Amino acid sequence: MDTYTEPVIAKRRHRGLEEKRRIVEETLVEGASVALVARTHGVNANLVFNWRRLYQAGRLGGCDRAKLLPVKVTAESSPRRTGAWREPGSSVGCSVGTIHIQLQHAKVHIEGSADPVLLRVLLECLRA
Repeated sequence: MDTYTEPVIAKRRHRGLEEKRRIVEETLVEGASVALVARTHGVNANLVFNWRRLYQAGRLGGCDRAKLLPVKVTAESSPRRTGAWREPGSSVGCSVGTIHIQLQHAKVHIEGSADPVLLRVLLECLRA
């Protein structure tokens, strides 16, 4: 008895950036299983882990969105200094303090008044 069977060729499905982001964001929910989320969407778990790395590096699109970072506010350890900084053309002042920013690859400490424009440029350069 001769049987002829054609090989079944699985068709790869192209997923857009928005769909990839949505799948990754499902895996970031506390208690979520990457394997289960991947299986639900018919995707290999290794591929989802790769998308997660891209997402966390900011390379999965959506760069126009604001990124939220964890912030820890601590009591001031030194006596409070008085003074103010002002943006050019601004009449509103803020008290002078200390800013400590710790990233995976850099630490930034700013004491005294900080130029907000310069600070923004610095943080954008460190983001890369």
